Amino acid sequence: MSLPQDVIAGLTRVAQVPILLVTSDFDGTLAPIVNNPADARPLEASAVALRALAAAPSTSAALISGRALTDLGTLSGLSGAVHLVGSHGAEFNTGFAHQIDGELLQKINAELGAIADRYPGVTVEPKPASVALHVRNADPADGEAALAAARSASTQWNAHATEGKAVLEFAVITTDKGVAIDILREREGADAVVFFGDDVTDEKAFRRLRTDDVGVKVGPGETAARYRVSSPEDVATALQFLAGLRR
Repeated sequence: MSLPQDVIAGLTRVAQVPILLVTSDFDGTLAPIVNNPADARPLEASAVALRALAAAPSTSAALISGRALTDLGTLSGLSGAVHLVGSHGAEFNTGFAHQIDGELLQKINAELGAIADRYPGVTVEPKPASVALHVRNADPADGEAALAAARSASTQWNAHATEGKAVLEFAVITTDKGVAIDILREREGADAVVFFGDDVTDEKAFRRLRTDDVGVKVGPGETAARYRVSSPEDVATALQFLAGLRR
């Protein structure tokens, strides 16, 4: 097996708990990063393994993403098979966890749209509870200028800012993936949680994990996760391994 030995040991240990919750980020973890966000799709092996985990005895599975819930369901193809949590923990399958300030959301969308219009390659992604400014496809100088303009404008908004890889997102509610894991853990009565993530937005989830949990960072960078793998392909291998243990 190509997984690091410590990851194999950690997954083997956590697979022994009575009730297990397996969670994962989407972009860069279950699905490789792509230039056009609409083109993102999970690796087939990961999707199959996550479905198998959701069907295993005393096991549940979830995707926790910054994507809007409807987009996450469409792109992942996992609606109905696993729990879906969108907008960094604001949207659950059962509905919003918080009240949304629609007027502020419209204001942020308009002002970020005006910023994006000034810089080629910069795009805006409106979501039900937030608005994201993407600079992945912009010239680096234009991208930094757009991000700086957004940070400056945001001093006038009562919004929660989250910086990711080539993206700056402003939410009109305060929540994060760590809170989402806590909610799912309680709903499922899980004895332990596994979480895979690659972005800085996943660090709040890693920091929320408990002693018996397993957090796996995907790719380089500083992290609070105890374990690390190199790529989404490794995530697929880890999910397949874990699914075999839970069966």
